[in-house]
Amino acid sequence: MISLVFFGNSMSFMFVIFGLVEVIGFFYFSNLLTKKWGVYSSKRYRKNLFTTAFLVRLAWVLFSYVFYASMTGEPFEFDAADSKMYHESGIWIHNILLNHQSLQLFFNSMKGGYSDVGYPLYLGVEYFFTGDSILIERVLKAIYGALTCVLVYKLTVRNFGEEVGRIAGIFCMLMPGLIYYCGLHLKEPEMVLLTVWFVERTDAMLRNKNFSFVEIVPPLIIAALLFFFRTVLGATALFALFTALMFSSTKVLGMGKRMVLTVWVLIAVGYFVGGQISTEVESVWKDRESNQKTSMEYRSVQQGGNKYAKYASSAVFAPIIFIMPFPSMVSTEGQRNSQLFHGGNYVKNFMAFFVLFAFYWVIKNRKWRDYILIGSFVVGYLGIIAMSAFAQAERFHQPALPFLLIIAAFGLSKVTNREKKYFKWYMMFLFVALIAWNWFKLAGRGLA
Repeated sequence: MISLVFFGNSMSFMFVIFGLVEVIGFFYFSNLLTKKWGVYSSKRYRKNLFTTAFLVRLAWVLFSYVFYASMTGEPFEFDAADSKMYHESGIWIHNILLNHQSLQLFFNSMKGGYSDVGYPLYLGVEYFFTGDSILIERVLKAIYGALTCVLVYKLTVRNFGEEVGRIAGIFCMLMPGLIYYCGLHLKEPEMVLLTVWFVERTDAMLRNKNFSFVEIVPPLIIAALLFFFRTVLGATALFALFTALMFSSTKVLGMGKRMVLTVWVLIAVGYFVGGQISTEVESVWKDRESNQKTSMEYRSVQQGGNKYAKYASSAVFAPIIFIMPFPSMVSTEGQRNSQLFHGGNYVKNFMAFFVLFAFYWVIKNRKWRDYILIGSFVVGYLGIIAMSAFAQAERFHQPALPFLLIIAAFGLSKVTNREKKYFKWYMMFLFVALIAWNWFKLAGRGLA
């Protein structure tokens, strides 16, 4: 319909094909595999989940490597910026290690900031062993993505049961957004793995009746690592941990264990989160409104930008942050990556109904304290994104995406025939919203 309404600015047929593969592939195989794998033992399911998730991602890694090389002349996405920067930083760190120089050269170039040093350092060490291989790095991303699916399954089973866990694992295995970044040279697959690993280990620590102090160490180390990938992500992880300690139901976390964990976590956080890191978190929070306003105003005046972007704010983004980002389904300058990936965003828009229904069900039945860890992380992180300049940037939604799929799987399991009418209304809203969004993209550029 969008291609018909905005025919003069319709997407390339190539991008339409990408979108069809993303959408049909997700829904067809989600339906097929949840039934087919439902009879498997837990062990066989995990094996199938990891193997299939890896093979799907590996296929995309190999295809995208050739595709981008043929389209752009190099194995990087359209208009690549951060990808090349990370690759070059990795080569630089590799050479520093090779020449036995001090890594202080690299840290000095970061001007004392910690929020983006983790991935370049990781790449540099990896390149030291792989000879700066782009392809090996992306194959590793496929492995990380498959491991993420297994962790999602384990976390979901522990919270919502085996059936929901299997649905969530398959959703993550097939989710276009979690597959797409395995074919790029960005930090999202590593960052998502660390995030899911943190929540999974934290949940295991909170729910384990046979408590030992050794269980505290892994979540705190992973949380510390998250600060070196994205400052607000590390802060949100600790926020979720504290929220869970304070508000988890006694059925999940006894009072004695709660008090002991709180004391030890406070001690550890006082050690990890200090100095430069705490300064960065404070700076991000203080500048959140001005950064969003400045960014939107810049987008409205830059060449090829949207003149209506300056009117966007957290007041607009916050009510629909669980649904965003909306797909770009029209041809606009400099947005070929968004057009290639529009099907993945549509899947997320679609699944948001079940996320919203799950929140409604949990609140209505007063069960929110049973699932406070996952819920507080999602609400906290997306709340920060809604107040930033990146609310519509799909890349910045990645850390929350596996948890949204977990919540969607739970919501799907609670929908009955009585609630199906609300789903129809939601689909009508989504139909209108996507047409309106793509009109907005064109009108703001004087194309509609």
